[in-house]
Amino acid sequence: MISVLSVTSECAPLVKTGGLADVTGALPRALASEGIQMRTLLPGYPAVMAALGDRTEVVGGFDNLFGGPARLIFGMAAGLEILTIDAPHLYDRPGGPYIGPAGGDWPDNPERFAALSWIAAHVAANGADGWRPQILHGHDWQAGFMTEYLGQMGEHDVRSLLTIHNIAFHGLVGPERIGALRLDPSRFHSGGYEYWGAVSALKAGLVGADILTTVSPRYAEELMTPEFGIGFDGVMRSRRENLTGILNGIDSEIWNPATDPLIKPYQTPRGKLANKAPLRAEFGLPEASGPLCIIVSRMTHQKGLDLVLEALPALLEHGGQLALLGSGERELELSFAAMAEREANVGVRIGYDEGLSHRMMAGGDAILVPSRFEPCGLTQLYGLRYGTLPLVGLTGGLADTVINASPAALARGVATGLQFSPVTAEALRNALTTLCRLHADQGIWAKMQRNAMAQPVGWDQSARAYAQLYERLVAS
Repeated sequence: MISVLSVTSECAPLVKTGGLADVTGALPRALASEGIQMRTLLPGYPAVMAALGDRTEVVGGFDNLFGGPARLIFGMAAGLEILTIDAPHLYDRPGGPYIGPAGGDWPDNPERFAALSWIAAHVAANGADGWRPQILHGHDWQAGFMTEYLGQMGEHDVRSLLTIHNIAFHGLVGPERIGALRLDPSRFHSGGYEYWGAVSALKAGLVGADILTTVSPRYAEELMTPEFGIGFDGVMRSRRENLTGILNGIDSEIWNPATDPLIKPYQTPRGKLANKAPLRAEFGLPEASGPLCIIVSRMTHQKGLDLVLEALPALLEHGGQLALLGSGERELELSFAAMAEREANVGVRIGYDEGLSHRMMAGGDAILVPSRFEPCGLTQLYGLRYGTLPLVGLTGGLADTVINASPAALARGVATGLQFSPVTAEALRNALTTLCRLHADQGIWAKMQRNAMAQPVGWDQSARAYAQLYERLVAS
């Protein structure tokens, strides 16, 4: 059995701000059937500490972990084996994992997540109460320094893998913090953790990890281009031979329309209809002839929601409706709220509600994911699972997971949704018009729904791919 320590800043259901948490929460369970023992290392946020059952101190004596004492605790939570860093000076505070109650980043975030990487390297080098991983599997910039610290500790047997969930976040800080972050100053160069005169935790992981993965095959290709590499395309090209794209999956037990306790369960497209009227009522929408489209998203420029505002008339003119759940950029929140005030067929909820997101997947006809870039995306996978046809931008994992309703795909009876390109308001407007036309043909629409619900969106194939990478690392 291969032992792996997953190093992450969030993990569902304990702490979540986005898809990263869903992945790190599902992966340990998916890998168990592949003979992989994965423990998850998390910061000791209040929610994590409260969720742990019986706790055991497995490493103590950290008198000064980036500013205060700390210890490493082992416990079980949500069926996961959790190692958590009990360091109140770093993690016992209100707000989210990265942002305080006032809305700004915690100023000591560089130290808070350097501590995560430092403890990961310590466990790899010294073990934790007799358990020692063969592989460190880090996620995003928050785990980027783990390979730097491994090298400083003289540990060369433990292998490393870094998964890029979103390369847009670099973990940057000024070089004056090199000493405070316990980094080797001789590594501050273009082949190390230096990035245009700054320290980059992500760069450290990109150049230091034995293997790099990202969350879809297309995104792996996109990262090697200036448009999507966001300053790291040269680094990614240099690591081409050690870069793999593995699609994310979803938890097919939690997201299962046949057993979902949050909806009126169903197994066929016809069964969805029982969820549509209640969803309309929840959003205050009237009956309508066109498709009920949903959006469950962060409201940001990346997610293309400004394009929806421009293109939405095409949906409404064809009898369609929109129900949106999300939060983010204030201007977008206000614009959608104003749209809902003007249009009877638009309903908006600002915020996030897990139960409502399930009800929207069950009651919606289509889910809009017009992202300008999307490493993998999970909401389109939820849509497929629930027969809620995705309309997506042709990018990243959206391109890899949705079969476009082209004439050829429709003729062969394999389409599962719609893709549009380029990712512009005009192209989205045309795609919405096509969506309404397809919805009007209930034979075609029902066939696409059946195709969508039959698509494999769980973790089986992806878990096998990760297990093969781990086996390759251990053998190297």
